[in-house]
Amino acid sequence: MSSHLIDCGILAKNQHGFRARLSCETQLVEAVHDWSSVLDRSGQVDIALLDFSKAFDKVPHRRLLSKLEYYGVQGKNVSWVKAFLSDRRQRVVVNGSQSDWCPVTSGVPQGSVLGPSLFLVYINDFVENLSSEIRLFADDSILYRDIVTEDDHRILQEDLHRLFYWSNIWQMSFNVQIHF
Repeated sequence: MSSHLIDCGILAKNQHGFRARLSCETQLVEAVHDWSSVLDRSGQVDIALLDFSKAFDKVPHRRLLSKLEYYGVQGKNVSWVKAFLSDRRQRVVVNGSQSDWCPVTSGVPQGSVLGPSLFLVYINDFVENLSSEIRLFADDSILYRDIVTEDDHRILQEDLHRLFYWSNIWQMSFNVQIHF
């Protein structure tokens, strides 16, 4: 599946998480380079840091499978992923007391080889239709824009609204903390 995603150029170019020769450092270097270029000419850049809340735990299995098929992962491969995600259950144990078993219908197994690729496929279209720059490392995003005119503030805000709309449709909420 990873080969298919790479060979077909499916993953967003600005996603640096879980990809060969990319890292949180490469994401940050690209962003800081962009910001420095703006500041060198005495410009202004507005930045929003975004983080999905419990991102890997919230990926709905059915929606993930539909995205895999959309990106061309089909046949035995998608059947294998479906089997990999199916019939999972969990319970809580506290001080020797146990809850009943519950089915797990969302989340990609963390610590698995396949989990990171499944997550990247699920959020891959997150960056579509944005006018501002965005850099991603797995579930962390930096959205920013060079502010030259008043319209630039509006465009950045519209991009934030687009991302919020995407997060609601695809059931991926953001951690909300405002820092100034």
